[in-house]
Amino acid sequence: MGGYNAWAEEKEAEVFDDFLPIMAQKLGEQGLMEELCKGFRLLADPQANTITLKSLKENVKLLGLEGMTDDELQAMIAEGDFDGDGALNEREFYILMLRLSPSLMIEAQKWLEDALAEELGCFMEEVY
Repeated sequence: MGGYNAWAEEKEAEVFDDFLPIMAQKLGEQGLMEELCKGFRLLADPQANTITLKSLKENVKLLGLEGMTDDELQAMIAEGDFDGDGALNEREFYILMLRLSPSLMIEAQKWLEDALAEELGCFMEEVY
């Protein structure tokens, strides 16, 4: 999986804007999920309903990834392929998109910590 990571490290020098948090803020949770759905359908093989190497290769121009090799594209898929079938299903795609958005992950961590603190606070009040 070094192919994709090597490509990503090489691209680090270029400006990368994480638009997912901006989309989440503008569209809300439901709107963001709808946009991710559209993105998945755009990239997925319609017969298999998964993102395959072939379907990803057909969309490299659209994604601005023209310089990537097949190995690098396959490594991108492997990054999110939890079931090991060599393709991304919808769930794997959503998880990968959210995982690759550091800002959203930090915000999600904060929400989780706040929810746990609130839950523990309620529990502690019940105990005492």
